Order: sequence, then structure tokens, then C-alpha cells
Amino acid sequence: MTQQPAAGRPTARARRPVGGQAETRPVQSHPVTTRLADIAAQAGVSEATVSRVLNGKPGVAATTRQSVLAALDVLGYERPVRLRQRSEGLVGLITPELENPIFPALAQVIGQALTRQGYTPVLATQTPGGSTEDELTEMLVDRGVAGIIYVSGLHADTTADMQRYERLRAQGVPFVLVDGFSPKVQAPFISPDDRAAMSLAVTHLASLGHTRIGLALGPKRFVPVQRKIEGFVRTMQDQFGLAPEDVESRLIQHSLYTLEGGQAAATALIDRECTAVVCASDMMALGAIRAARQRGLEVPTDISVVGFDDSPLIAFTDPPLTTIRKPVPAMGQAAVRTLLEEIGGTPAPHSEFVFMPELVVRGSTASVPGNRSHT
Repeated sequence: MTQQPAAGRPTARARRPVGGQAETRPVQSHPVTTRLADIAAQAGVSEATVSRVLNGKPGVAATTRQSVLAALDVLGYERPVRLRQRSEGLVGLITPELENPIFPALAQVIGQALTRQGYTPVLATQTPGGSTEDELTEMLVDRGVAGIIYVSGLHADTTADMQRYERLRAQGVPFVLVDGFSPKVQAPFISPDDRAAMSLAVTHLASLGHTRIGLALGPKRFVPVQRKIEGFVRTMQDQFGLAPEDVESRLIQHSLYTLEGGQAAATALIDRECTAVVCASDMMALGAIRAARQRGLEVPTDISVVGFDDSPLIAFTDPPLTTIRKPVPAMGQAAVRTLLEEIGGTPAPHSEFVFMPELVVRGSTASVPGNRSHT
């Protein structure tokens, strides 16, 4: 037995054709003129403008055209076939994870830049125990992506086999690599200036009287880590005349890029009487603040902490975090622009585009405490 809809209950609205060949129906409940009036009212334009858009006529501003198409969608009308948006293609974006807020921030910039150019971004994220970078790459290639952007991928790992990228190039898939560099890969790279970032952090802390400054960062095999060490060691040498081997052995602590990793690294550096800790990510810096508090220390009264990234919401921590701002908008837009040049047949040379970070001073750094050893 077929159940009839109850009186007065609206049934699900199907998409209704407009501007094209409609289905044959016993009753024409929405004459074309009524449709045009509805769409015009919804879009805030004239019926003549709606007609021009529906018939694909020129002379209508792009924003107005989008308003009319949006009105069609809102009112439940089908777009005429010739007006259905054609994608320039799919572009893959592979990130290591999304728990660190800097990765969603970068993904948002890249995704918006791609959609503005008519491409459809496909976000593929690695998770522990989940798909590997190679598996995600294969999945994207099987779906015919126009190109791929890698963020903090295996290209940043000096122990990884770089032949995977050459095989991808041999398949004719353009790609751009963000955060990391390898001389073995013929592709454009987008990076922040990690060495300059450490110089900014150490110089800031030195101006506050700190001389015993520690560095907490990830595993040494990663290129950004190695560059941060280089910048840190050089600046500590320039500021205080410390021998590079002393800096590396006493003032640098490797850990994981997590809150827990930052806590563990900072605990070790506090034990070495550091009065300030520079961290290679904001998440690690939050862990460093936790470590200080577990030791009964106040930030920044007893110990100063500097982060790296300037992740979303990091200005609202307790205390607000002094950090090195990664130029995410500029890097994301450059990655898209470079990839589209690759797709368009005008590839960039094997080069690295390096973007300058910025020191953002907030409440987690202060003058060196006078009652603590900092020699």
C-alpha cells in the first residue's frame, strides 16, 4: 500500500529545470516569468539580467552571474547544463596530520586559492596506522589529479628515498613540495626561512638578558630541523661566543612535534638551567609551558618560551604565546601559483622559494629572572 503524504505536509522538493527543456507535466505550476521573477528577487537583480545569465549571454559581471546561479540553487532550480560549473580538474593536497592547527590553516589557504582558479582541492591526510604518503599519492593519481601539493612530506626526511618523486614526474603529474628541500628532486620547493626564524627568536631573548637559551625541536633527520639548528647555533655563537659543539650538546633537545614532546624536551632543558626555551612548533611550546608549571615555575616570570608557526588561536593561550609567525598565506598562495604554472606547461626551475618569518612578541617572554643562574 502506498502511503500518501499527510495534508499540508510538504514533500521533498526536487530540482526543477529552468531555462531548458522541462519535463512534460499536466499542470504548469511555475510559468517561466514567475521563475524569472523569483530568481531575480532572490539574487537582487533584474529579470533581464537573470535571462542573460540563463541564456549564457555576455555583458554580466562575474559576481552578478554568481549571485544568479546561487539563487537558482537556493530556490531548488536545476542549472541549465551549459551553466553547470566545469572544474579545471582535481588537485591533491597531502598533509601529515591535522591535529597541529598550522596544517588546517595552510590547507585552507591552498584550498581557497585553488577554488578561485576553478580547481577542486582534494585533501588527503596521513594518520598513524593509516594510509602512507605513497598510498595517498597512488590514490590521487588513479583519480586523474591535475597535480599534487605535498606539505611536510617525505621530501623533508633526509633518510627517505627521493626516487618516489622522480617516478611521479615520469608519470607526468606536476607537483610542488612545501616545508622541506632535497637537491635530488627536480621540483619547486616552498619553505619558510628556518635559519632566520631562529635568529629572530634568539636575538629577542638575548635582548631580554637571556644567555642560557635552549632549543626544543623534532627528529634531526628532517630538513627544517637541521636548518633551525644551523640558525640557532650560529646566532648563539654570534651573540655569546659559544662554541657550536657546546651549543649542540648542551642546549638542543630533540623530541616529537607534539605537546607531550615539547614537555619532555623542555623538562630536559630546564634541568640544564635554561632560562628560556625556543620551540620548533607552537604545540611544543604549549608543552614547554606545562613542563615549567610542573616544576613550579611561572611563564614568563621564571622562564621564557617562544613558539613557531603562530597557529590559529595561539594568541589566546595563557600566557599569550610569543612565537615566530610562519608566512602561511604567502606560502600557500605561492604553492598554488607555482603548481598552476607547472600544470600550464611553464614549470619553475629546480628552485626553492624561501619566505621570511616574523617575530610576534606576546606574553610568554620577559627579562631574565635575576634570581636564577644564566651563565
